[in-house]
Amino acid sequence: MTVPLTGDPLLAAKLAVPFHAPGLVRRPRLLNRLALGTRGPLTLITGAPGVGKTALAASWARSASAADPVVWVTLDEDDTPGVFWAYVVEGLRRSGALAEDDLGTPVCADDVDRSLLVRLASALELAPAPLVLVVDGLDKAPGSAVPEGLRFVSEHAGPALRLVLISREDPPLPLHRYRAEDRVHEIREHDLAFTRSEAVQLLRGQGAAPDDHLVDLLLEHTEGWAAGLRLCALAMARSADPAAFARSFTASEQAVSDYLLTEVLAAQPEPARELLLRTGILNRVHPDLAAALTGRTDSGRILQDLARCHAFVEPLPGTRWYRFHPLFAEVLRAHLRSRQPELEPLLHRRAARWYAEQGRSAEAVDEAAAGGDWSFAAAQTVQHLLVVPLLAGSGASPSADTFSRMPEDVPGARAALVAAACCMARQDVEGCRSRLERAEEAPGGALDAEPADGLTAALLRLLSAPGAADEQAQRVAELLARVPSEERARHPELEPLRLYGQACARLRGGRLQPARELLEQAVRACSGDTAVLLRHRCLGRLALADAAAGELTRAEEHGAAALALADQHGIPESHRSGAAGLALAAVALEREELAAAAGHLDQADLLPDTRRDPDLLIERSVLRAQLEIARGGWDAARTHLDGHLDGASAASPGPAARLAVAHATAALARGDVDAAATALDHVGADGAPPSHTVALAQVRAAADHPVQALQLIETAEESGAVTVPDRVRLLLLRAHQALLDGHEDTARDLLVQALDTARPEGLRRPFTEAGPWVRHLAAGLDGRSGSYAWLGTPHAPADRPVVEELSPREREVLQQVARMMSTDEVAAELQLSVNTVKTHLRGIYRKLCVSRRRDAVERARELHML
Repeated sequence: MTVPLTGDPLLAAKLAVPFHAPGLVRRPRLLNRLALGTRGPLTLITGAPGVGKTALAASWARSASAADPVVWVTLDEDDTPGVFWAYVVEGLRRSGALAEDDLGTPVCADDVDRSLLVRLASALELAPAPLVLVVDGLDKAPGSAVPEGLRFVSEHAGPALRLVLISREDPPLPLHRYRAEDRVHEIREHDLAFTRSEAVQLLRGQGAAPDDHLVDLLLEHTEGWAAGLRLCALAMARSADPAAFARSFTASEQAVSDYLLTEVLAAQPEPARELLLRTGILNRVHPDLAAALTGRTDSGRILQDLARCHAFVEPLPGTRWYRFHPLFAEVLRAHLRSRQPELEPLLHRRAARWYAEQGRSAEAVDEAAAGGDWSFAAAQTVQHLLVVPLLAGSGASPSADTFSRMPEDVPGARAALVAAACCMARQDVEGCRSRLERAEEAPGGALDAEPADGLTAALLRLLSAPGAADEQAQRVAELLARVPSEERARHPELEPLRLYGQACARLRGGRLQPARELLEQAVRACSGDTAVLLRHRCLGRLALADAAAGELTRAEEHGAAALALADQHGIPESHRSGAAGLALAAVALEREELAAAAGHLDQADLLPDTRRDPDLLIERSVLRAQLEIARGGWDAARTHLDGHLDGASAASPGPAARLAVAHATAALARGDVDAAATALDHVGADGAPPSHTVALAQVRAAADHPVQALQLIETAEESGAVTVPDRVRLLLLRAHQALLDGHEDTARDLLVQALDTARPEGLRRPFTEAGPWVRHLAAGLDGRSGSYAWLGTPHAPADRPVVEELSPREREVLQQVARMMSTDEVAAELQLSVNTVKTHLRGIYRKLCVSRRRDAVERARELHML
């Protein structure tokens, strides 16, 4: 049959329900919604190209759900209103809803006779049964004539006619009125996004067999966009490394590039194409920002039109901002680079200035960095105190990664200050110090000229320098008072950061108790999500200080809290501190729980600051040495310590004394009194902590100089800073000397005091280090102290306390591991992602104080968990 008004034949394909492509995913949740919608007068399916609008309607039309007759009409871009209605009339005739001579046909290509629509509505009103008219591609109809005609027919044809309209944009219909009257059922773009289970079906239909993690990655890349998923699945099936493809955002972008350029970008008018290319460099865009990048005054209207026609641009609710689909944004950027490679950095720099004018300094820094304008980025970072969240690790912008590409030779003090802050954020203390020196030496770099510059420099000195903690903290407070109040209010991390820096400096100076007090204040001051990482670090350092003071229970609590906080908030390992793990290892060593200590040390070794921070590096070496000594490996202990001994005199007083005492302890354990004395000589007696004096007393006693040893014991006892472990060692030194002098009763009394002092915290190491005479003397206590029982039977591995109980999910994971299942198999069995299983395993290792699967299983069996 031909269309009389054009003489062209009718195309049967325009009246046929499209066939579905191979691998089509049946989507019951949407089919049911569409079936429900066709019980009413109007169903509207809208969304961007490739979201599955036509596929959904066609799948429904061919399914048993479509109980009523379905007339399908597909619109093309050159279809005039007359042509469209000719196809509608022919489709109704072929369905049997109209007789051959009921209506006639349209006679004008550009319009349709009103009387034809009246006769059509009248004929449909008399239809004996309902029928569904599906109009696919309504957005292609020029003007409003076709939608207006559909509105007229729908409103006058009675309940028999049910319309299903498929479009990339909302048609010009009174949808607000239809919604109020409950006359329209809508399936929108977000409804059409693929769910996890649907994505799995689609990928399997293309021959892929992805695990949960790969599905998560592809869903993240495509945001559930059907065509994107399908194109990625096809490309992944052809890839030699499907897993690498799924992990690569660039690979996903390349897979969909042609589709988006052809179906979306090329379909836009020239002004919209130009705006998309220039604003696609951004993650989101404001009409005024778009105007700054394009020079157009109608940017707001263009963005509205793009959002209305679902061109992968959507408004952010409650704002004037818009966002691009991430894959579309990447395609736009790649297209701009290929056409005008010199334009992208210029646009980023323009965006940086616009953000700075709006007072949005973090975004200004990001855009300046993207445009390679490092001087401007550094100036904004320092001027607006953005180094504070960077140092606190709040996750806010900018981060150290923002400046990872900044060249070393960027001139100016502010660039050097930012470089120093980035080093400090990565726990690279030495790198921070060298760049801070460069900032102070920069031409015209008077760091005190501006409050923000001086405050940044003072804060970095406080965090990285070994001494003058109180002076630097006071300097920070003075400069902070000169900073505008609105800037201070934007950075609540400043005070806990100042306290943390002052506490760390006091720890380096060997002032243990003042440091603990400051760390406790810093923990309390870390409030809100912006200070989570800083709180994690404060808790870890506090746990280390508690352990050094011999308050093992508090150290264990604070260390466990630091680790739990990191797990709870998903802090990545690259940003976690090893201080908490070192503290728990120190606790375990003091209690002679060697397997637990080894497990905590292994976990701490994986974290970057234990290899970069000089103080933690020394602490790690000391604990490794103590573990080897407890195992009888004196040569191995010396290996851990020798690399640091030559630099001990140059280290901060606290770490230097800690290192010297550890070296002396190792030397005494193998009977080398001279080496022990030499190690202690590396640290001057003036200002040394009591632990250094105690170690000297042990050396003098071992060298058979009792008078000198007694003098040193008295000196240490007079110190108000003596720790619990050192108090126990002093009592043991006196007891041993009394025993050697033949005063056995006095020696036993002193041993009882030592045992009673050590028992609350379960301290065993001082007694083990003291030598076999302790057990000989203790054997004659005759019940004088109930404290000897715990010392005589150290915790066996099966009785070792677990820091935290395993969660139900962790127990499930451990049960599968005990069945010799791989990580992938555990993930499949428990329907978890592989990353989630790995996270649970890390938690299990930490809680059971182990570092391997086999050890975890054995430990759990010892504790009757399996």
